[in-house]
Amino acid sequence: MEIHYKLTEEDYIHFNLYHIKNSKTGKRALALQRFITPLFFIIISYIYSLISDMSFLPLFIIFLVTSILWVMFYPKYFYGLIARNAKKMIKEGNNDGLIGNHQLKLTEEGLMDTSSNKETKVTWLGITSFQEDDGYFFLYNSSVSSYILPKREIDNVDEMRQYIQSNLMQ
Repeated sequence: MEIHYKLTEEDYIHFNLYHIKNSKTGKRALALQRFITPLFFIIISYIYSLISDMSFLPLFIIFLVTSILWVMFYPKYFYGLIARNAKKMIKEGNNDGLIGNHQLKLTEEGLMDTSSNKETKVTWLGITSFQEDDGYFFLYNSSVSSYILPKREIDNVDEMRQYIQSNLMQ
């Protein structure tokens, strides 16, 4: 089976967001940053009330409202930061092998990805995980990198899914 597709900057950013949203480390980082910071806000209100002439209750209310807003809106900021950093990394250097046209050949032995300046081969045993969302297939070849297959470029998505899954089970 052979697929010709083009990976865009948006595809790469989407993968980074998908990965961070679905990895244990990403979920843990978001949870810690989302919920530990508001605890510091509350502690700061108490400490500030001790060292200043302000009473604790007004400070507590202000920091409590700030904490609630933080918990509500921090995930959007967090994922926006991931997307901005992925964009910056793409613009840092030459990404011809990542962004651009790809040709992916899938055989019973494995897969071979060819782009404008590189060719990679991996056996099916080298694919550590197969995941998908509404728009993509992700064939992970390590815990942090993946072959990104946009479903928009695949004629028969169900057939492709079955082909990949059957080869991964062998």
